[in-house]
Amino acid sequence: MRMIGRRSSVDEVVGQLNEALTQGAWAIGDRLPTEQRLTEELGVSRTVIREAVRALVHLGVLETRQGAGTYVVSTIDPAPMLRRFGTADVREVFEVQLGFDVQAAQLAAMRRTDADLLRLRGLLAARNRATVPEEFARADADFHLAVVEAAGNSVLLECYRFFVGRLHDSLHALRSQDVIQESGAEPHNALLAAIEAGDEAGAAAAAAAAIRPSLNALTEQFRVP
Repeated sequence: MRMIGRRSSVDEVVGQLNEALTQGAWAIGDRLPTEQRLTEELGVSRTVIREAVRALVHLGVLETRQGAGTYVVSTIDPAPMLRRFGTADVREVFEVQLGFDVQAAQLAAMRRTDADLLRLRGLLAARNRATVPEEFARADADFHLAVVEAAGNSVLLECYRFFVGRLHDSLHALRSQDVIQESGAEPHNALLAAIEAGDEAGAAAAAAAAIRPSLNALTEQFRVP
């Protein structure tokens, strides 16, 4: 693969990698070249490569597998959606999450596998014990993404992979400021229980209950006097 230019900006390297993906340099399922090879081809530092790859992982374009390397999971150009996500306010993020999560919860209750349930239990336990804002934001986003994965809808999952990065940032900001009510463990526990029981209506209600407290508080903040 040939790359033009030797630019050091992480954003520019993200753009170069994304361009290579959309032009077919790698297909879904392909392993990305090693960090060393990318460093040599792009003429940038390992730190820049590492941050650029991390950004694309965060966006759901790439996936890092422990001990196996980094793999392509999407070749769709995220730039237009990312620009819109970047300007969205936190309330808009939670409004979108409500729609995504309710639908995903219903589908997950229908389609979850034993492997899905095992993973969801572990992620929920990590979420419920997280206290540091960054740790909590990552654990919460990971749990909700896993519910979408259990839903078994590839289009919904593709959309959510792009969305989850903005969700993580919003959760981190709210947790750091400690001014917005957060639903806590109870509705999340109820969500997992409903998915496990195959209760579609219960799963949808629990998913909504997990988001509503924050969304209602944000809506009140944005209300015009």
